Amino acid sequence: MKTIICRCEDIAEDEIVALVRKDVKSIEEIKRLTRAGMGHCQGRTCKRLIAQIIARETGKRWSEIPFSTTRPPIKPVSLKTVASRK
Repeated sequence: MKTIICRCEDIAEDEIVALVRKDVKSIEEIKRLTRAGMGHCQGRTCKRLIAQIIARETGKRWSEIPFSTTRPPIKPVSLKTVASRK
């Protein structure tokens, strides 16, 4: 049974572990390679889990893993809302 880390993009833990073992050591790199954190929640659900995996696999402390920056919109906005603006 696979453990899903990013539910929005359906990215499993074993995919992230494989990347970390291939020397991909940042959340931003994992995001670019897998789209983890680019779904509806914009990483609010999975970023911390990815950081924990990186820390576990590299032997670093969780607080040493740099987080990617959040870019607007901070929360999802529907196209209907955007289209209704003048």
